Formats: sequence, C-alpha cells, structure tokens
Amino acid sequence: MNVILAPSQKALTPHLEIRGGRRLEGEIRVSGAKNSALVLMAACLLSSDDLKLRNMPALSDIQGMGEILESLGVTMNRGEGFVELNASGINQSSPPYELVNGLRASFFCIGPLLARTGVARVPLPGGCQIGARPVVEHVKGLKALGAQVTIEHGVVSAVVPGRGHRLTGGKIHLDCPSVGATETLMMAAALADGETTIDNAAQEPEVVDLAGLIIAMGGKVRGAGTPTITIVGMERLHGADYMVIPDRIEAGTLLLAGAITRSKLRITPLIPEHLGAVLSKLEEAGCTLESDGIGMTISADRVRAVDLRTQPFPGFPTDLQAPFMSLLATAEGTSVITEAIFENRLQHVAELQRMGAAIRTQGNTAFIEGVPFLSGAPVTGSDLRASAAMVLAGLAAEGTTLVQGLQHLDRGYDRLEEKLRSVGASIARHDVG
Repeated sequence: MNVILAPSQKALTPHLEIRGGRRLEGEIRVSGAKNSALVLMAACLLSSDDLKLRNMPALSDIQGMGEILESLGVTMNRGEGFVELNASGINQSSPPYELVNGLRASFFCIGPLLARTGVARVPLPGGCQIGARPVVEHVKGLKALGAQVTIEHGVVSAVVPGRGHRLTGGKIHLDCPSVGATETLMMAAALADGETTIDNAAQEPEVVDLAGLIIAMGGKVRGAGTPTITIVGMERLHGADYMVIPDRIEAGTLLLAGAITRSKLRITPLIPEHLGAVLSKLEEAGCTLESDGIGMTISADRVRAVDLRTQPFPGFPTDLQAPFMSLLATAEGTSVITEAIFENRLQHVAELQRMGAAIRTQGNTAFIEGVPFLSGAPVTGSDLRASAAMVLAGLAAEGTTLVQGLQHLDRGYDRLEEKLRSVGASIARHDVG
C-alpha cells in the first residue's frame, strides 16, 4: 500500500524518503563512538602535544566540537576517519555562546581547560531537548578539587585560586552516576596535585575509553568501568595516537534494523559487553544472535513483546529506548517501556502513532500493543534517537515514509542511509521537498 501525500504533507525541509517492507541482507560497518569521540577531543586540552584520534565518525557534532576547540586556540587537522589536535596555543578560557549553545558535549571543555590553565568560563550546555541535563554534579566535583565556581547568566565560571593555579586531588561522591560529570572530573583530576577518588562513578564504556586515552597520554587511572575511579594527577601529560571504540548505540540501532525488517544482518565491529542489556532483550524478543569475535549476526523471524526499563550502564541504555520501541510496535503481544533517565524522552510516541502504532502512555511509561504492520507517513524526529526510531519504523512500514529532523539524525549517525542502502533498503536523502 503506497501512501499518497497531499501537497501540504510533502516535506519542505531536508528529509529521508523510505520505501518500506524490504528485507535486508549483508554486512554493515559501525563507526566510531560519537559519545566517546567528543570527550576524547576535549581531552586534547590536557596537553600541549599532538593528539591523534582514529576511527572518528563523520558527524555534525564532531564538526561542532572542532569549531569550539579552535575558538580556544586549538589547531585541528581532519582526514578520512581521523582528527589531529594540538592545544599548545590555547589563548581563550571561554568558548563563544553561539558555538556551544546547540552542543551539550561542549561542557566537557570545562574540566581540562580549568586543569590546564586555572580558569574556564563555559555556557550551560544545549543539545537535544529530551529533559534536564543538570551540571550540579560537575560543579560540586570541581569545587571538591579546589576550584571556585559560580553560575551567572547561564555561564559557569571556574577559577583555581592560589599562585600555582593547580587543582588539588580530593574525594568526590556523585549523587547520581552521571557520565558527563564522571568524564569532566576525570579530566580535571588528571592534572591535579595528588590523588582523586570518584565514588558512584558512571560505568559506561565511554568512561573506560577516556581512561584509556588519559593513560595513553601518560596519566594514571584505576577502576574505570567500576563505581570507584582513582586518578593520580600528573604535572603534565604528553600526546597520543588513540583509536576510538565502536559506537554501541549505532551498533544497537543497526541490530534493530535487522530485527524490525525480519532480516539477517551482520554488524561489525561490535563489542558484546557494551550491549549486554540490549542483546538480552533482543534474544528475549525471539531474535537469534551469533557473535564471531569481531561482529555479530542477527536473524529475526517472529518478534515477541518484551518489557524494559532504561537504566545507567550496564542497564538498558536510554539512547536505544526510542529505536527499540519501533521494533516493539511490530511485535506480538503487549510491551511496557519505562523511561527512567530523561523525563521528556517519549516524544516519538506520537510520530509512531501516525504510522499506525498502538501505543498509550502514562507518565514516563509506554504501553505498546504490537500491530501486524506499520503504514508509511510523514514523520519528524524530535531528537537524535527519535529520528533513528523513525527511520527504523520506515524500513518496516508498508508504503512510503518521509522522515524529517535530519539535523538531529546527522548529529549521531555517520551516513546512516548509505549504510542501510548497501544492504538493500530503499532510502534516499532529499535536500528539498
């Protein structure tokens, strides 16, 4: 069944046109992890030597972070799959508001900038509008390391008092295991005088990746990936040549593309330990998963309803809640999804309903009654992961789906439509309606 769009319905902004109902077959390569690459770029501020990062994804957020670092005096050279950074010429302590407003990851600069120069002024972070992203844990931690921190007119100002302008190691307990706070404080502590302990630290793979980079730069970090991380501050760090881990959220999204189209796909490279909760739910839903040590092959025929609740790692990731909901909209039975991380991350429900999904919500819980098929429709992704959910739904829907909101999608997925097209999807990007 093809959907005929009235003139008023046609997308007048950049959009993806997806003709659904096709089975996919083949292999898709996963790009480097966006959420790791951004913080690793900020870590260049910890040293005056060259930092080379490999396996870098081609994303608008990466471009945005590069512009922010250049505004601080960092020199940057980008090539195919890599970026070279040198922060020997830092000449600013505050990135301009217009650059940081739309990029939450810009706030990562405050930790290394403060540790290296003794002063930092960073506007409060922006990004997708999926709920509050408080910086109270960052501020509390920086104060524990000896910084004086104030927040006025939407700008966080931090300074290290004293003659040496050097942070001092200390004990920090996070009230919640914030990934951003953990990473900010790890970088700040890497150049502090003495030892720092972070309790109730985030355990995400991206935290472990940052620890790996700090160690490669000559730092000392123990316990990354556990609730307690210890950092021994160094007087200086040197450069490094470092490989970014594969993007576990992209890998999960691509596995879901195989599941929602009832296909057989190989996704590589993929680290199973980074997706434990997701793989368990896919198997519970009836998918077959085969790991070969480098990648993973998913096969799906019938998909059953499952219940899930988002949690910090190693629980089910909030970033895959929306894409997984698209799959469950086509599953047999009733599923329950509870979003426990962000209070405003069910905006994709209304768009899935436009495609025929039977979903009702109560607070931050969604009840999904699986339907035999979804129908193509014009939809809009309200944030990065909601946009991916719309693409997945379009792959499985009967007829044609137009997905708008590509400015969100391009923040976190490297050439997604090209990758899907390579395994048989009918998906095309249009810059105008």
